[in-house]
Amino acid sequence: MSNDSPSRDEQDLGHFGYAQELFRSMGGFSNFAISFSIISILTGAVTLYGYGLKMGGPLEMSLGWPLATVFTLLLAASMAELCSAYPTSGAMYHWAAALGGRTAAWFVASLNIVGLIAALAGINFSAAQFVLPFLGISPSSTHIFLMFALTLVVHGLINHFGVRLVAVLNNTSVVIHIIGVFAIAGVLFWFAPRQPISFLASGGTSSGHPYAWAFLLGLLQAHWTYTGFDGSAHMAEETRDPRRVAPWGMVIAVGVSGVVGYILLLAITLAIRSVPAVLAAHDAQGNAVPAAIAILETGLGYRFGNALAAIASMAMWFCGLSCVTSASRAIYSLARDHGTPFAGIMQQVSAKHGTPVAAIWATVIASLAAMAWTGAVPIVTSLSTVALYLAYVIPVALGLRARLRGSDWPTLAKWTLGRWGPALNGIALVYTFFICFVLMMPPNQLAAKTLAGVLAALTLIYIFEVRRKYVTPGWVLEQRPIPAAGRQELRNRHD
Repeated sequence: MSNDSPSRDEQDLGHFGYAQELFRSMGGFSNFAISFSIISILTGAVTLYGYGLKMGGPLEMSLGWPLATVFTLLLAASMAELCSAYPTSGAMYHWAAALGGRTAAWFVASLNIVGLIAALAGINFSAAQFVLPFLGISPSSTHIFLMFALTLVVHGLINHFGVRLVAVLNNTSVVIHIIGVFAIAGVLFWFAPRQPISFLASGGTSSGHPYAWAFLLGLLQAHWTYTGFDGSAHMAEETRDPRRVAPWGMVIAVGVSGVVGYILLLAITLAIRSVPAVLAAHDAQGNAVPAAIAILETGLGYRFGNALAAIASMAMWFCGLSCVTSASRAIYSLARDHGTPFAGIMQQVSAKHGTPVAAIWATVIASLAAMAWTGAVPIVTSLSTVALYLAYVIPVALGLRARLRGSDWPTLAKWTLGRWGPALNGIALVYTFFICFVLMMPPNQLAAKTLAGVLAALTLIYIFEVRRKYVTPGWVLEQRPIPAAGRQELRNRHD
């Protein structure tokens, strides 16, 4: 990876009409770490393990995970090329603005923010579920919510006080995730009774749906895990040589997560003694026990199982920290173009810490409200997955349309798919729109209703509040990067 000086990166950013306000201190590993931490295989794969097992049985883990991995890699590669062409904190927002116009850009940005906020709610709520038994606290609904709220506040404080601290913690997160996965998998393979390999091919569903449909519904487990890899793109203005580094950060994060996550899932699945018993597990106080914890406890004993669950909760904690970082940058970027309510406040950057303070705390408060509204992890995770995938896929669709019309935007990218781009974009589009439809079907219909309500609210906000103030970035108006000095002139012409 290149060692371009920050001054050259600042000049590149200036071509988009933006000054370097955020601290540009991240290297390649830290940029990869932000996406890897938000993907967090010890969060998504473990949190929704029981949901996936209920829908598709062991086959959901052995076949569903690699299936989702392949198609997510195609989507990530398609997004990486766009990131290389437009390396700003706006990420999907700016890609959509350049390729589809003002209104499309605003809705993409808003869906991205909604998805990240809902994802953060699911992540931190799950972390609370996993850590309370280790602390000897009954995982009642009240205790879980209080721990969830406390974790959110801590994440807000850490993000408030500086990107360097977040970068260090994200680097640590990679180590925790890798060590945690191999510790859990190794202990299960070595000490726990194991099923024969043929067990991985067994299906069966406890959902009441036909198996093929239930299997597709169960892909929520994998696809919620594979959200947040756009974090590398959101940190482009804080990363050195972002045209090369940020695209690789996204793609490598998905690839590494796919391999390491598969090892973890196979180890957990082969340690199952009884699928019905795992799905019906409760503690002595009658509280439901997450399926992954039940498997660890029955295979390794109560204390050892909870100790390994605590490792998973630590990884979830890091995941939530990274999610606050990514969501706050998305809000900051949109506010910078007057695209949010209270934009003047949301775009402010702390002179001392170099972080968008108001955007950080707006993220924390909104995530708390999202969990209070939905009340269930599968619902909030389904909502976040669909909202994020729509934010991912709309710019890819716009980019493919522009490419087929002869646009030269791919020439701006240092990281490119070359002649394979249109075909890979098309496959990613078809699959992503299909999986978004599947993930809003029963039993996750509340996610569909909530998303419909969110879209209606966003439409009203755009029409009555944002449209009059929101300005398209000046460089977008002529569909190419322009000097900062000409940005206001183009805005005036546009208005």
